[in-house]
Amino acid sequence: MRQFFTPKEIADAAGVSERAINQMARKSHWRHQDQKARKRAGRGGGWEYHVSLFPQAAQARLMVIHGAPANANRNKLADARSKLWARYECLSKDRKAACEARLKIVADVALLITGGLSETAAVAMAAQTHHVSPRAVRNWRGRIAGHERQDWLAALADQYQSTSSFAECDPNAWAALKSDFLRPERPAFSACYRRMKAAAKEQGWSPIPAERALRRRLEAEVPKPVQTAARQKRDQVKNLYPAQRRDRSMLHAMEAVNMDGHKIDVFVMLPGKKLPTRVILLALQDLYSGKIVAWRLAPTENKDTIRLVIGDMVTNHGIPDKCLLDNGRAFASKWISGGSPNRYRFKIRDEDPLGLFTTLGVEIIWAMPYSGQSKPIERAFRDLAEDIAKHPFCAGAYTGNTPDAKPENYASRAIPLDEFTPHVARMIAEHNARPGRKAGTAKGRSFDETFSASLEDPATLIRWPTENQRALWLLAGERIRTKKGSGEIEIFGNRYWNAALNAHAGDHVTIRFDPDHLTRPIRVYDAMDNLICIAECIADTGFFDTSAAREHAAKRNQLTRAIRESARLHAELSPDALAEIYGAGKAAPATMPEPPKFKRIAVGALRAEPQAQTEWDEQSEQAFSRAMRMLEENVVEFPAKGEKPVR
Repeated sequence: MRQFFTPKEIADAAGVSERAINQMARKSHWRHQDQKARKRAGRGGGWEYHVSLFPQAAQARLMVIHGAPANANRNKLADARSKLWARYECLSKDRKAACEARLKIVADVALLITGGLSETAAVAMAAQTHHVSPRAVRNWRGRIAGHERQDWLAALADQYQSTSSFAECDPNAWAALKSDFLRPERPAFSACYRRMKAAAKEQGWSPIPAERALRRRLEAEVPKPVQTAARQKRDQVKNLYPAQRRDRSMLHAMEAVNMDGHKIDVFVMLPGKKLPTRVILLALQDLYSGKIVAWRLAPTENKDTIRLVIGDMVTNHGIPDKCLLDNGRAFASKWISGGSPNRYRFKIRDEDPLGLFTTLGVEIIWAMPYSGQSKPIERAFRDLAEDIAKHPFCAGAYTGNTPDAKPENYASRAIPLDEFTPHVARMIAEHNARPGRKAGTAKGRSFDETFSASLEDPATLIRWPTENQRALWLLAGERIRTKKGSGEIEIFGNRYWNAALNAHAGDHVTIRFDPDHLTRPIRVYDAMDNLICIAECIADTGFFDTSAAREHAAKRNQLTRAIRESARLHAELSPDALAEIYGAGKAAPATMPEPPKFKRIAVGALRAEPQAQTEWDEQSEQAFSRAMRMLEENVVEFPAKGEKPVR
């Protein structure tokens, strides 16, 4: 809506003459009020007066005549109010306090005018009471003109606009300074400025402002988050966004677990080693309660120890439905996660054996790389690092969590592994049993109590392994090819064999064995993970060990006899019976030769056939045989057309 109107427009809206409006303007000194009157721009000149000077009836009529449509006007007013209050919210505390003092003054003026005083007298009295100038009071009343009473506080805010500009700097110099400062090495701004200024002399860059001026410009143009992203670590940038808070109340005990490893800051002496080292704590944590359900110590983060930790958990607490796994190479090993559809480490082959979690039907969820917040067990490791490594038991063996945090008694002792393991067990038990936990599911209880309460709930269903499944985590899987002929398996220098492997000679099979006890029997599975047999280890013998040779020969003969006996049992019919069934004594059926399609006609002199002998004696038979031999020796084959004759 318009804010200023001419005397003619006001007279038409109020129903009076234009002369009466001009007389009222002179009598009320409208032209002397700041921001309430202005000279009309355009042809004819004259004066325009603010709508707040008119009677309420005239204001309403002017709104109807010159106002915009209701919805459009309402939207414009809403937008104007939003911008007004947004500008007020950006003010400092002192400026907001000044606006509140001004509001009190203009409110007193409005109250005095309502009581019957003229505007000039009310402004003068309020200015004298609050010790401000009347001109300032009239200025503030001009700011609230046209605004509703609830918006006066925001309308009284000073509308400051920054008119300052930064000192002029050569673009190439400014680009070099910013690029030097925004590096991961985090150089000091003063050093960057000195290098840029030295280069400016060589490159002819000009002008170059003072260091403080460019520092202010850098702070104004390059936001703090951008400086953090360029100069700090990746984790510092991620911290600029609030961490995700995940609710575990919809879970139950052993529904989901998470697993990771932590290197303990304590020197430990391993058996058979001369130098101390730091060992890895591999642990599994229940996501619902936060309890550590299984753990083991190992020199390195390896798949064998991970497999044993999983076996401890499954044996004592059951099989979980889901597992949040770290993205390390040991956890992504095919022995642990082979066959998982979302396994992104190592080359995936169709013939790879199924991993332990995949075989047990556990859904694997991979944690985000370089994100400790993705694994709740990292919070437990922080507590355990304090309880285990800084315990008085580890005095002198504590290494410090960083190279520059070494204690004074650094490396003064090393704890044997057989003594350190019970200490870790005590600290983990205390960690699980400590009351007063503040987690959402614990509610002041310990992790053990939270875990037990969930297990007692009838709605908690946990899967337990069978006896056959217990071999899965005690053994490691490997896909190999059996030897042709016998079907024996050779791995790590040991040979394994069972009679059932004869049927799988030369095929790919999956074997599961205990890496710590390679002389024990191994389990052999086919491509569909069906058990073929349990193969025993075949030990090597001495070259002149006759007893071992006799035993080997006896076993071989026993197998040979068993195979022959099995072959005899399968061949139920003897050769004579088969010959009789297939008609070996029957005469062959007589066959008549088919006459040729084309016949040659004999030409030449025809001789009368001699009279056939009625009797065929021995002399005649001998004569016939001699004649036939003579014909065979002198027979001539007539070749086909185009071929040479063959004698």
